[in-house]
Amino acid sequence: MGDEATVNVCESTTISGSEVMEPPRASSILESSCGAGNSAASLDDAIVDVANESSEEESTGEREEELCASNEVPPSTNTAEVPPEQTSNTQRVSAQRPSSLSVPSAAQPGLWTSQGDAEVKLRMESSGLLAETPLTVNDMFRSAVERFGDCTALGWKEGEQQKTLTYKDYYQACRNAAKSFLKLGLQRYHGVGILGFNSAEWFIADIGAILAGGFAVGIYTTNSPEACQYVAENCKANIIVVENHKQLQKILQVEDKLPHLKAIIQYKDALKEKRPNLYTWAEFMELGHDEPDAPLDAIISSQKPNQCCTLIYTSGTTGQPKGVMLSHDNLTWTALSTGRHVRLTDALQSQEVVVSYLPLSHVAAQMVDIWVTMRVGGATYFAQPDALKGSLVNTLKEVRPTAFMGVPRVWEKMQEKMKSVGAKSSTVRRKVAAWAKDVGLQTNLTKMNQNGEAGRTPISYHIAKKLVFKKVRKALGLDRCTRCYTGAAPITKDTLEFFLSLDIPLYELYGMSESTGPHTISLPDAFKLTSCGKEIPGCKTKLHNPDSEGNGEICFWGRHIFMGYLNMPEKTEEALDAEGWLHSGDLGKHDENGFLFITGRIKELIITAGGENIPPVPIEDAVKEAVPLISNAMLIGDKRKFLSMLLTVKCQVNAESGEPQDELSPEAVEICKKLGSNATRVSDIAGGGDRAINAAIQEGINQVNKKATSNAQRIQKWIVLDRDFSINGGELGPTMKLKRPVVVKMYKEQIDSFYKELATPTTPDNPQPPK
Repeated sequence: MGDEATVNVCESTTISGSEVMEPPRASSILESSCGAGNSAASLDDAIVDVANESSEEESTGEREEELCASNEVPPSTNTAEVPPEQTSNTQRVSAQRPSSLSVPSAAQPGLWTSQGDAEVKLRMESSGLLAETPLTVNDMFRSAVERFGDCTALGWKEGEQQKTLTYKDYYQACRNAAKSFLKLGLQRYHGVGILGFNSAEWFIADIGAILAGGFAVGIYTTNSPEACQYVAENCKANIIVVENHKQLQKILQVEDKLPHLKAIIQYKDALKEKRPNLYTWAEFMELGHDEPDAPLDAIISSQKPNQCCTLIYTSGTTGQPKGVMLSHDNLTWTALSTGRHVRLTDALQSQEVVVSYLPLSHVAAQMVDIWVTMRVGGATYFAQPDALKGSLVNTLKEVRPTAFMGVPRVWEKMQEKMKSVGAKSSTVRRKVAAWAKDVGLQTNLTKMNQNGEAGRTPISYHIAKKLVFKKVRKALGLDRCTRCYTGAAPITKDTLEFFLSLDIPLYELYGMSESTGPHTISLPDAFKLTSCGKEIPGCKTKLHNPDSEGNGEICFWGRHIFMGYLNMPEKTEEALDAEGWLHSGDLGKHDENGFLFITGRIKELIITAGGENIPPVPIEDAVKEAVPLISNAMLIGDKRKFLSMLLTVKCQVNAESGEPQDELSPEAVEICKKLGSNATRVSDIAGGGDRAINAAIQEGINQVNKKATSNAQRIQKWIVLDRDFSINGGELGPTMKLKRPVVVKMYKEQIDSFYKELATPTTPDNPQPPK
């Protein structure tokens, strides 16, 4: 794969209907149910410190890293053959793929394309969810209007006033925006970039772009002007919608490098300057107000479910971002399957409510906030732009959502804040809380091990619920929330158990941008700690090249699989094999009950100088669990004689910039006191400056080493760095995943010091060589 790949893109756009395909055989499908959720008593400020660093986190896994190493074998052009099984450990975990896709005939679309104006074959079956009639976005939206027209669709606050939009008005606003886009010159299969915090205008611009025949393209709000330019240029953006003056300036800096750009729209705040082709939101919406419906209706009626309507740009941790092309069917079918899997209720029975605050430039936030909610007639309420700096808890209390999605760092920050508040409580309160948490954890673990089967709930649980758990939920506005989800990056067992002890099961999601978001989701009656659950209906999983322990590369199949990467045929080939399976780059295994566990990433795998394959994440998580002071841990040892580790400690974060500070977090200060240390700053601990802390860290690492499966998996050396990892610092990606190659480069000096050979003393039998 890579430079030598010769497979051409499918160019066919001549098929009159949506082509379909029978799937390859794969594992069975589970159809199951909803979820549960809450958080801690008198903890109104529990989310306050979930600061800027997590504002760009993504809510499901993403194909952030290239799946194929640069020295990988190029693909065979023979589509009938699959490479033989790899034999050595090192080979077994390589990202080598089965043969790449053959060039489809001109008369028939293939499973993938890298052309924005092409069609693909839909992966349908003759029965079940895969047989559902394919829909366009407009089809799904109109159905929602017919069924839930007078229900609230969107809600937000302007000052102290609550505003809402019904489904009827929402749809009309999207049509109006579509006509305005057309009047501004939006061309078919060209992008509308959207750069700003979640709002009704964001949704309306997104769907308006799709109805008008363009591509909806979210752009990360933390992107630099150059990164914005890359995305806008790549999708041939005719129009860019920005939130405010700050985001506008990024586009104006690169405007002269965007030949396709025709207009810019600012949807919040007054314009600070008048410029040609720059519009306020009101001016923009007025443009299409009196335009005839016929041209728009003609475009809508020409759209097919197997055509692209949305681009999701990967975060580009190992190169330029890739434009993930999602079809109408990808969005509408995935919304249907997900809604059924988690048993969302129809608005005609009881309306589901969600809070939109995670970045809409990522697919999971779009799936939850826009598409799944629309499928069941739910209401989406928008948080304030400073949600992750403290105001989210207020929105949750006002809205009282029925489902809530948080990325791991959100839950971790919540946990830290709760512990900090709890430590200041009276002795009696602390004892009651500790008792309740013990009851909560044991009761929920028992439920989990029974796989949802009804069992007797102890009376102590009911008492704990009344005294603690209900107050916890109410304090965080989660008293109506029956589903709390986590995804995007690994979450520690410690955090999962902490929330489970508060009667808050966190249901893990797993998927990618390339799978339109979710592939597996845990459920109340199909739930195991550290597992990401089972497939949503109609989706299939296989493990490619499993090793002796059952660990293989996780591959997906279903109608949620993306069309391809825009203008990147070779990258598309790397992601999809000959049968259309999406290769995730993640390593995983199934347990005896079919639960999927993520065990690492192929490219993260450490292969020591002795040839042993070691997945770093379980070891890193074990260290963080053994030493609660640790914020981030990164295992080192690729091609080295032994393992070492870089550590950072929990510190305060600048709410505006997301920069880690030198001051330790309140929780970290408490931990230090218990260990007999007076440290209050990172600099007190970094580089081995505090004996008590050093001893505690070594003791924790000794505990982890005792459980190592071999000597090669023991950590021999470690160091505490002088600052925590962050997005702005470059060590973390938007989903808070470690950018390992970046960290290795940044801390080369410290890493090299681990492996410097000690000089051998000179003896008569061992003379030193001359210098």
